[in-house]
Amino acid sequence: MGIDVPPDEELISEALAFEADDDIEEAAESSPIELKLDTSDCGLRLDKVLTSRLPQFSRSRIQQWIEEGHVLVSGKPARSKDTMYGDETLLVSPQAAADANAYQPEAIELDVVYEDKAIAVINKPAGLVVHPGAGNWSGTLQNGLLHRYPGIGAVPRAGIVHRLDKDTSGLMVVAKTIEAQTELVRQLQARSVSRTYLALVWGTPNVSGKVDAAIGRHPRERIRMAVLNNLSAKPALTHYRRLATGMIDGKPVSLLQCQLETGRTHQIRVHMQSLGFALVGDALYGKPHLAAVFPRQALHAFRLGLIHPQTGTECAWTAPPPQDFAQLLLRAGIAVPEEAV
Repeated sequence: MGIDVPPDEELISEALAFEADDDIEEAAESSPIELKLDTSDCGLRLDKVLTSRLPQFSRSRIQQWIEEGHVLVSGKPARSKDTMYGDETLLVSPQAAADANAYQPEAIELDVVYEDKAIAVINKPAGLVVHPGAGNWSGTLQNGLLHRYPGIGAVPRAGIVHRLDKDTSGLMVVAKTIEAQTELVRQLQARSVSRTYLALVWGTPNVSGKVDAAIGRHPRERIRMAVLNNLSAKPALTHYRRLATGMIDGKPVSLLQCQLETGRTHQIRVHMQSLGFALVGDALYGKPHLAAVFPRQALHAFRLGLIHPQTGTECAWTAPPPQDFAQLLLRAGIAVPEEAV
């Protein structure tokens, strides 16, 4: 789906404050380490020797350094499984972990729709990851927020209270203070934040409807979510309305307006696929030969409404579909709806 509200048990608390990993701090600050082995190391693997001698670093981290050539045995590269004789000299050059850049400010251009002392509303482009994670430890929205708003580093998750998938475009709200973040999370829990999306799907769904189906991790494919009927699945509710129909490559498509009541991972994508109407361009949930029509899922968060966490006034913002989405609609013979302009 396009947005992901943190599960209840993960909502803002002191436990969510970012804390630097001890390994990261050590690796970033350490100079090369020289170790002289003795007879007690004879017969042991290199990685086991280093894990014993350098307990501040994890074994996996040490193995990675060995593989990358950052560990020399008597002046030469070695392998993790190499056996030591006990008379070697080891030179270890600690390397910062990939996630050491996760919380660093980066000058990333942000499309700020609205901002004041409490919040900022961002129009996120497709392709921008919201916060650091495996494979994306830098170049994220979070890095850009830390650069634009230095004080936001004191707020858990740099003020992020909900997410959009990397390839979903559109509006997000970010809290600049802990108080604002706490109130926004409360509103998300109470389902009083209004999040409306435009989605182009294959086929012709009913004029309107809702999908009330719990979502959980796919039992076999861990990168996918699925509609499930078990205790691990979490309630998910999506309302949709068909705005227009068109054709792409001789196949019918429909432009939907989707309203979220919950915010599960991939919610709109999963719910529409469960009805047989996968999003155009969705390589994860759609058919491969159809996904090639568009380089991302055709999903845009075009309207966001909430109660301002500081003033208590009702606020709403809209963002027109980006150029690639608008061109896709034109290709399908669909006009961009006025309420989304």
